[in-house]
Amino acid sequence: MVRGRGLRYGRPTGPAPDFAVHLTGRRPPGPPWESAWIHWRDFWLPSDPGNAIAVLRRAHERAVSERVEVCCGGGVGRTGTALSLMCVFEGMDPEEAVAWVRENYHRRAVETPWQRRFVRRAAVAGDPGTRRP
Repeated sequence: MVRGRGLRYGRPTGPAPDFAVHLTGRRPPGPPWESAWIHWRDFWLPSDPGNAIAVLRRAHERAVSERVEVCCGGGVGRTGTALSLMCVFEGMDPEEAVAWVRENYHRRAVETPWQRRFVRRAAVAGDPGTRRP
């Protein structure tokens, strides 16, 4: 129960999330539901990769029984990277995870080579929370 979106486009119709993760360069105004902020500038990587992985792991765990939203400015690069990491948490191979997110979420998701490398390194390093198949 994870929804990705771009903050620029306003809140979509449908139920509000129970928990949201904002991937932005500046702390956004707090939504009326619980949220976490990851400092992550557009086209770059999170400023604290370990914290980003921990927050996304928590969002992944909550998505089992709650509505979770992952969002950045445009909803493509950073959001796609975060969604790919969540697929890796499920046990997907990093390349397969990126391909799946591009096919099922947005064809340009995970926009930069360093974002793809971040997904690969998180899996290879065995960061806490990543499950190996």
